[in-house]
Amino acid sequence: MILSGRLVPHAAVALAILVWSSSFIALKMALSAYSPLTVMAGRMLTASLLCLPLLPAVLRFVRRSRLRVILLVCVLSEPCLYFLCETFALRATSSAQAGMVISLLPLPVAAGAWLLLGERLPGRAWLGFAVSIAGVTGLTLSAEATENAPHPVLGNLLEGGAVLCAAAYTLCVKRLTSALSPTAMTAAMSFAGALFFGPLALLPLSLGTASLAVDLPAWAPAAAIVYLGSLVTFAGYGLYNFGVSRLDAGRVAAYMNLSPVATLLMSVIWLGDVLSPAQYLASALVLAGLALTQSGGRTPASPPGDAA
Repeated sequence: MILSGRLVPHAAVALAILVWSSSFIALKMALSAYSPLTVMAGRMLTASLLCLPLLPAVLRFVRRSRLRVILLVCVLSEPCLYFLCETFALRATSSAQAGMVISLLPLPVAAGAWLLLGERLPGRAWLGFAVSIAGVTGLTLSAEATENAPHPVLGNLLEGGAVLCAAAYTLCVKRLTSALSPTAMTAAMSFAGALFFGPLALLPLSLGTASLAVDLPAWAPAAAIVYLGSLVTFAGYGLYNFGVSRLDAGRVAAYMNLSPVATLLMSVIWLGDVLSPAQYLASALVLAGLALTQSGGRTPASPPGDAA
C-alpha cells in the first residue's frame, strides 16, 4: 500500500503529460477554424465554468495570503503568457516540432530549482541538457516550410518562450502548494486565463486561421476547444498540480520526456505531420539528451516554507 501511495503522484504527472501532449493536436484543430484569441478565451471560459465551486477558496487566498504576489506571477506565466506563446507558435509550426521543443522544459526548471529550491543535479544531467538543446537547435534549423508548418523557425522560437513560462509556473506552483490546494491552484489559473483572454478576444483583430494537411469535420474545431478547456486545462492541470505538490520540481519536469514522443505519434496519425530525415535525427538527439539527464540520482528539494 505504501509503494502504491508513492506511485500515485508519479502516475498523476505522467497522465497529465500525456493529456497535454494531445493538446497540441486539439489546439491545431481549433486554430483551423478560429482565431488564436478566440480559441484561448473559449478554452479558459470552459475551464472556469468547471471551477466555479472553487471560486470562494481562491478569493480567500488572494485576500489573506502573503503568497498572492507569487500567485500573480504564476498565473501570468501560465496560462496567460504560456498559452499566448504556444497558440501563436502552433499557427507557424507543426504540432510535432512544438512537442519536441517543449521537451526542453526540464532544463529551465532544473536551473530554477537549483537556484531557488536547493535541488541539485549531477554533471551528466547538465551534459544531457546541452545535448537536448543541440537537438532542438538542429530541429529548428533543418525545418522546412510545409502546409502544417508555414513558418517553423518563428513557431519554434515562440514555443521556446512558452518553455520559459512553463518553467516559471512549475517553480511557483511548488512554492504555492504549501498554502493552496492543487484543485484551487487549477481554479486560480482558469479564472486568470478567462480574465486575460476574454477581453483580448473582443479586440477587432484579423489574425486568420491555421492551415492543416487533413480535412476535419465541421464540428471538430468547436469540440477541440471544449476538450482543451475540460480535459487538458481542468483535468490536466489538476493532475499536474497534485504531482508537483508531492514531488520535487526537477523530477516532475523530467516527465516532459514523454511529451515529444506522444505528440509526434499523435501528430503523424491525426494531422498528417511529416518531419524530414534531419529532423528525425535531431529529435533523437533531443530524446538522448533528456535520457542522459535522468541517468543519475537526484537530491530531493528542501520542503518549501510555510506561507499564508
